[in-house]
Amino acid sequence: MSTLIDQLKFDENGLLGAIIQDYKTSEVLMFAFMNREAVERTLKGPYVTFWSRSRQKYWVKGEESGHTQEVKEVFYDCDGDALLIKVDQKVAACHEGYRSCFFRKIEKEGSRVIAKMVFDPKATYKK
Repeated sequence: MSTLIDQLKFDENGLLGAIIQDYKTSEVLMFAFMNREAVERTLKGPYVTFWSRSRQKYWVKGEESGHTQEVKEVFYDCDGDALLIKVDQKVAACHEGYRSCFFRKIEKEGSRVIAKMVFDPKATYKK
């Protein structure tokens, strides 16, 4: 696995972007960053691990909410600088209560919410 990870191109901060997609519906759920160890942890499974730039630590989606992302397939792009990870998403990916983090649509007049909330973030994240 190390040889495969060596083919990836991490940026000057040691990061690359990861697009998370529902493996059944192909819905794009979220985007986050990973460093080498996060990629290694993700490939070992069963859940996706990210690197938090703001908190400077690893995090597994769902560790607090229970809204886990079980890894089903992992792809990398032609440049080797981005991942596409297909997951079995439990409940929702977005910490704001929506299934996908892409719940706002930009229009000429501004933006609007195009999805319904699937959980109450205040009840889920009690901290």
